[in-house]
Amino acid sequence: MTARISPRKAAVTPSRRPVVAAALLAALVALSGCSMLGRKSADNAPTLKSLEGRTVAVDADGGISGSPEQAIAAYREFLKAAPKDRHVPEAMRRLGDLEMDRVDGALAGGAAADYRGAITQYLDYLKAHPDDAGNDRVLYQLARAYELAGELKPALATLDRLVQRFAQTRYVDEAQFRRGELLFTMGDYAGAEKAFATVLARDQPTPYHDRSLYMRGWTQFKQARLEEALQSFFGVLDLKLAGVEADGELASARGLTRADRELLEDTLRVTSLSLQSLQGAETIPQFATTDLRRGYEVRVYEALGEMYVRQERIKDAADAFAAFGRRNPQHTQAPRLQARVIDIYQDSGFATLALDAKREYVERYGAASQLKQTNPAVWQRAQPLVKTHLAELARHHHAAAQKDRKAEDYRQAVRWYREFLAAFPDDPQAAAANFLLAELLFEDRRYAEAATEYEKAAYGYPPHPKSADAGYAALLAYAEQEKNGDEQARPAMQKAGIDSALRFAGAFSTDARVGPVLAGAAETLYRLGQADRASEVAQQVLRLEPPAADRQRRTASLVIAHAAFDRSAFDRAEAGYRAALALTGEQDKGRAELVERVAASIYKQGEQARAENRLPDAVNHFERVVAAAPASPVGAAAQVDAAAALIALKDWDRAAAVLVDFRSRQPNHPLAKDAGEKLAAVYLEQGRWAQAGAEFERIAAAQVDPTLARESLWQAAELYEKAGASPAATRAFERYLKQYPQPLQPAVEARYRLALLARSAGDRRRELALMKEVQQAEQSAGGARTDRTRTLGAMATLALAEPAREEFRKVALVEPLQRQLKLKKARMDEVLKAYARAADYGVAEAATAATFQTAELYAEFGRALLSSQRPKGLKKQELEQYDVLLEEQAYPFEEKAIELHLANAKRAASGIYDRWVKSSYGALAKLRPVQFGKSELTEGAIDAIR
Repeated sequence: MTARISPRKAAVTPSRRPVVAAALLAALVALSGCSMLGRKSADNAPTLKSLEGRTVAVDADGGISGSPEQAIAAYREFLKAAPKDRHVPEAMRRLGDLEMDRVDGALAGGAAADYRGAITQYLDYLKAHPDDAGNDRVLYQLARAYELAGELKPALATLDRLVQRFAQTRYVDEAQFRRGELLFTMGDYAGAEKAFATVLARDQPTPYHDRSLYMRGWTQFKQARLEEALQSFFGVLDLKLAGVEADGELASARGLTRADRELLEDTLRVTSLSLQSLQGAETIPQFATTDLRRGYEVRVYEALGEMYVRQERIKDAADAFAAFGRRNPQHTQAPRLQARVIDIYQDSGFATLALDAKREYVERYGAASQLKQTNPAVWQRAQPLVKTHLAELARHHHAAAQKDRKAEDYRQAVRWYREFLAAFPDDPQAAAANFLLAELLFEDRRYAEAATEYEKAAYGYPPHPKSADAGYAALLAYAEQEKNGDEQARPAMQKAGIDSALRFAGAFSTDARVGPVLAGAAETLYRLGQADRASEVAQQVLRLEPPAADRQRRTASLVIAHAAFDRSAFDRAEAGYRAALALTGEQDKGRAELVERVAASIYKQGEQARAENRLPDAVNHFERVVAAAPASPVGAAAQVDAAAALIALKDWDRAAAVLVDFRSRQPNHPLAKDAGEKLAAVYLEQGRWAQAGAEFERIAAAQVDPTLARESLWQAAELYEKAGASPAATRAFERYLKQYPQPLQPAVEARYRLALLARSAGDRRRELALMKEVQQAEQSAGGARTDRTRTLGAMATLALAEPAREEFRKVALVEPLQRQLKLKKARMDEVLKAYARAADYGVAEAATAATFQTAELYAEFGRALLSSQRPKGLKKQELEQYDVLLEEQAYPFEEKAIELHLANAKRAASGIYDRWVKSSYGALAKLRPVQFGKSELTEGAIDAIR
């Protein structure tokens, strides 16, 4: 080890004020003297009463004078005079402290001194008072006296005694630290490490923590445990370098005391020694593992590198500096360390290594460096060296390429020229360098790159002697590129050539080739997809003086129209196409296409107006299309779109007229189907149900999708039915049944609708036949049955009960009454069975209807009994008895009717209140007027039925 931290001198010491101590001692002696001489009697002692009127005079303080020697003499006199006094222990301790102060003062003044007096005094005290609770302070002072006297072993033994006996003393941290230093000095590195570890193990850092960490590292270093030592040293750096800027000198760092700076410098030196004994700079990353350490690791690399320089280990020194840059290329200090690498090699005469270091420097800190974004100021400071090194590299490889014609030299020369130009585009030598770069590329047959660089040389700098030559050379380079390129790459080459030609024409406008170049460029630009530029160039053609030929003007107008169309500027496109059309002969083959273009431009204006919700304008544009190109496909589409806009405007009559006209003009057009759908929608809006039905029939006939065709035909039938066009509705439903016997439900529905249509037409026979079909189809459907089919089946069954009901009504109760009554009863049973079959479907509507009709059947039978023909020849009394008998016979039927009506009425409580339940309420109002004969049923009435 080259240096050692000296033991800390009284880092934590008690307050030393010898003059005051002497004064206190004098006071103590005086008090003790009073005590020994005797006291006043209790009678003469002052009391609160006697003090009330006493006046106390306070004299001015004249100050206390004295010296350590006087204080020592006073304490010795006190000890001699009062060896048994209770203040003797304190006096002995103070006497030792005064001896320490006297020696310290003498040493500070440059005089020779001896700590033996203090040592003797402390030993005497410990001998006299071995168990005193304050002995930790005495042992602390005694150890310090030993150490200052150069007696290290007694000092260590005293400190051992202090920490063993007084583990909680306030001096324990300093005592352990001093133990570590003494053990280290004596060569007991393991023991010293334990002592320092004790200080470091404290829950709260102490004033000795940082130096204990530093000294523990030294103990580990001395024991050849270098990785552990580095952990300790990095720990010291963590504590001291937190918040310290990485790019400044430690001597000027804010927040660091002189002691901190000395500690840091020593730590960096011993860290370098430890790293040297391991793998040098390669070892640093395994310790620089935190953000804090990565923030100051540059100091570690730099310290190691400078140590190698002092040792004249050139390669190791350069590698150490370079290692930091490679590990931290974006660090603010990386350029400075890499520049140090170059200096080391150049100063040592290693030209090739210096060139490589320069290459690494510009690669790392050139124009493409990330440091430019992360730290622009540091990057800017690195640029002068970047510029110098780039120029040197370019010149070196350029000369080699001219000499040996090697591809690698060309490549390297081009590379460094490019980087020079990228980094320093405004340098006075940039234009010349750029032209040399282009020439080098052309010579190396790299025509695409040469063309680019020629253009930069021609147009990227203020005018210079080579500007025009460079611009024209760029065109030659593009020509060579297109000539030697493949077909797939040709469009890109053409585009680049056109750009260069336009640039040349703009920069050198007096050149005779400007006119032809502009005309061809406009057309080529559009073909290459650069519509905006093509339009601009075409405008230049139209502005040329003298005017260009018709052919060129037609081309320019077309380019302008195409470009406007692509930009959705359809009004300008229309104007352009009309201008081109005016320059096109009547027999020209392209005339028809131009007409279509005009129509398309107008149509697109209509679409724009529609998108902007300017529907009247949209209709106007669509109608203009028809006028401009009535036979074109665009005209047909425009008519349909005009109708759609009119529909959106709810101009139904006009929309219908347009659609009808379109269909008459274009019956076989693909949009005819769409027109029919729109026409159907218009008719629906107008309430023209029959016309709408006819359109839906057409839609169904033309529809490819069977599901949509079926739905359209069904809607047509319903619309006919809604319009009251029964024959058309019947025809549509019949066609539906023929074409779509499945699925079951709509097929059953169609039969039922047909039955109702037959009923409305008075065709009773057809109605019953269709109702029978409904019943049979539903009953035989099995798992395909639905709630709706059951409902229709039930309703059909009710309808089929009507003939039996009519037969029942036809039977009159006349003589012979017995036979007629039997016949009517039989007819009644048939009707009851029919109603029961309807009720069995479990359909609420059918059940309520069957219940109502059954009740009415019973009531009707009862009324028939009452109104039956009376036997002839009855006397009045017999007739009265006969009437009573008939009433008795009719009563059960009336009661049965009431019972059934009540059952039907009770369904209202469960939410069923259809016309049949309502009718049962009406019947009950007549049969039981007292209970049910009210104008409006209430909830209470319903509850009464329950």
